[in-house]
Amino acid sequence: MPEITNDLMDMIIADESPSAVSDKIKDILFAKSAEKIDAATPDIAAKTFGADTEAEAESEAEVQDAVADNAAHISGEVAAEKASADQ
Repeated sequence: MPEITNDLMDMIIADESPSAVSDKIKDILFAKSAEKIDAATPDIAAKTFGADTEAEAESEAEVQDAVADNAAHISGEVAAEKASADQ
């Protein structure tokens, strides 16, 4: 980051156009903001979605089990198993 600040100082000393200096300042601020957002994103995501993800995974597993059971009933596998067990 110091090299960016050095670039900005060089631009000011060299009497670059005010719009170029302003664009450089905006770039520096954007870069600093992006770093802070990238650093905070995993923590915020974990707090926001962490607990829901575990509950959702359990719920999804229950749904998959129910679908598999019902598919076995619909396809007749359960009836075939009962018939073979009765014989």
